[in-house]
Amino acid sequence: MIRFHQGPLAGDTFREEVLAGLARPRKAIPPKFFYDEEGSRLFEAICRLPEYYPTRTEIGILAECVAEVRGMVGEGCVLIEPGSGSSLKARLLIQGLRPRAYVPMDISQDHLERSARSLAGDFPGLPIHAVAADYTRSLALPELPQGRRLVFFPGSTIGNFEPPDARTFLAHMARWCAPDGGILIGVDLKKAPALLHAAYNDAQGITAAFNLNLLRRINRTLRGDFDVSAFAHYAFYNPPFGRIEMYLVSLRDQEVHVDGRGFSFERGEGLLTEHSYKYTIRSFQALAREAGLEPLRVWQDPEGLFSVHYLRCHQAFHRS
Repeated sequence: MIRFHQGPLAGDTFREEVLAGLARPRKAIPPKFFYDEEGSRLFEAICRLPEYYPTRTEIGILAECVAEVRGMVGEGCVLIEPGSGSSLKARLLIQGLRPRAYVPMDISQDHLERSARSLAGDFPGLPIHAVAADYTRSLALPELPQGRRLVFFPGSTIGNFEPPDARTFLAHMARWCAPDGGILIGVDLKKAPALLHAAYNDAQGITAAFNLNLLRRINRTLRGDFDVSAFAHYAFYNPPFGRIEMYLVSLRDQEVHVDGRGFSFERGEGLLTEHSYKYTIRSFQALAREAGLEPLRVWQDPEGLFSVHYLRCHQAFHRS
């Protein structure tokens, strides 16, 4: 059984946030806008790349820890996944936890609907409440079955938030699973810069295509005239800030137009499209505590590339 729910979508603010971002002295567009239908498809291709270790590493950790998670939350929980994408990793939890209901949430409505229908075909007895929404905004969940709630936030998507915003979003997720639930969250770890560089600069150029697709989306939906060939993908690890920075760099002096407004780019000027913060175990657990959550358990792969944390909600949070 599938029920589809509509929340506030990223497209509702796309024009406003793109125009504001291009008008800034240091141009920037939030990474949530990568995920139109084509962007979602390209990101799934990124997850299969040999250089992109996070997906396969996290899946390996989840396969090892799911039994222990079941011991913490019990069977029959309500599994909530913001940013669900294809629900690939959630399948491991559905098989291992046997949840009472699954709540996928995604910014790309078309992608969400296809993924939910595929999942329903594989798990015909599972109630699915699919929420098309920009989950980064204040969002109340639809009416759900009773039961302990587990919020699943894999892929180190938390790294796309600036640390103060990450703390705020952790507290927001805590309200979804209050008063007796928890959060199972994937967090990428600090490591050799060469490994990080390779993960965001793959040899096949799929990450570059994913980055450049943002300009195509602007052209298609906001009457833009970006010459996509006049921009180049550029990503690097910034050790002092502990983050990957991803840009689209202008290859010449040029002026572009979006929805009738003009914006100038100098040669070499970058348009920031993503920060991806990397953490240590200690620094992420400190962030979680600042958000009012209690770190109970952490799992890592043998090489220490990636981590999965279980965070318990406190009674002080009120369910939303």
